[in-house]
Amino acid sequence: MPVTVVVGGQYGSEGKGKVAHYLAKEMNASVAIRCGGPNSGHTVIDPQGKAIIFQQLPTASILPDITSVLCAGSYIDLDILLSEIGIAGVDSNRLLIDPNAVMITADYKDNERKGELTKSIGSTGSGTGEAVLQRIRRQRELVFAKDVKELTQYVGDTKNSLRSQLDKNERIIVEGTQGYGLSLIHSEHYPYVTSRDTTASGFIAEVGLSPLDVDDIILTIRAFPIRVGGNSGPLVDEIDWKTVTMEGGHSQLIEERTSVTKRVRRVARFDAEVVRKAIEINMPTRIVLNHLDYIYSSKIENQRMVIKNFISKVEASIKKPIEYLGFGPGIIEKNKNNLISIGVAYGR
Repeated sequence: MPVTVVVGGQYGSEGKGKVAHYLAKEMNASVAIRCGGPNSGHTVIDPQGKAIIFQQLPTASILPDITSVLCAGSYIDLDILLSEIGIAGVDSNRLLIDPNAVMITADYKDNERKGELTKSIGSTGSGTGEAVLQRIRRQRELVFAKDVKELTQYVGDTKNSLRSQLDKNERIIVEGTQGYGLSLIHSEHYPYVTSRDTTASGFIAEVGLSPLDVDDIILTIRAFPIRVGGNSGPLVDEIDWKTVTMEGGHSQLIEERTSVTKRVRRVARFDAEVVRKAIEINMPTRIVLNHLDYIYSSKIENQRMVIKNFISKVEASIKKPIEYLGFGPGIIEKNKNNLISIGVAYGR
C-alpha cells in the first residue's frame, strides 16, 4: 500500500521535515501525517523563501493539495497548533485531527518544567512527556481533542479517512519525530531519551495503520549528528561548532540552536554505530544524508571530491547506499557518476 514513513537515524534534527515536504511534492501525496508533540520542531522553506518551524503540523501542510492529519498518538498544544493553522492557511477541508489525540495543558508544562528532567536529561519542558505519563496513568481528567471546542471543526475519524485514501491508492506521507537514538524503547541511552518510541513501526501504530500498508521507509541522517544542549546524554566523538566551521573552511560561524528551546546544540563527528542500529530496526528502503554543506565551503578546492569521499566513507561504514543528499535548503540526488540537483528550498 502507498505509505511512506520518514524516520530519523540519529538523535533528531536530521532534516525529516525537509524530506517529508520534498517527498510529498515528488510523490504527489494527498495526505501528510505528523506524529509526536510540540517537543520537536521541523523546518520548511515556503515558496517565498521564508523558513517556517512547525511543532504540530506536518511540513507539507503549506502545499495546496495536501490534507494534514494529526493522529491518535499526537499530543497537542492548542496555542501552538492554532498559530500554525493560521501560518499554513489550512481550513477544516485540509486538516483532520483524531478525536483521541491528547491535549497538553498548562499544568503539564508547569509540572515538566519544575521537574528534574529539564536539567537531568535536557528535556524541552514542552509538557509532552507529562501528557504521555498522564495518558498511561489513565487519568479521568485527561483532555482529548474531541473535548476542545476550538478544534471541533477539525476533529474526525482519521483512521477511516486514511483507509479511504489508501483504498483509492493515494500516497500518504508519515512524518516521524526525533531519531532512533532517542527511542524510549530501543535506545541504549536510557534515561537520555524521549517519552515514546521513535521508529517506523512505532509511528505507524500511533497513526492507526497496518505495517502491511507501508511500502517505503525513508531513514534521514546528517553528516554531523547533534543532541540538544545540556546534559542530554552520550554523543560519540563530540566536537564543537568552531571545529565544524574551521574544518569546512567557512568564513562565518556555523552554530545550530534547537527549534523549540533555542539552546545551542551539541555536535559530533559522524558515528556509524547508531545509524547501523537504526537501519537494523527500521529496514529503510531509502536513506537521505543531510547537512553536507557543513563539510565544505566555496573556499575549499575540489569540493566535489571532498563530498564524494565523505559519502563513500559513510556508505562503507553503514553498509548501505545513500539515495539522496541534502545541501542546505536543497536536496541533491546522487547517481553513480555525478551529483544532479533535484530540488531547492526545502529547509534543513
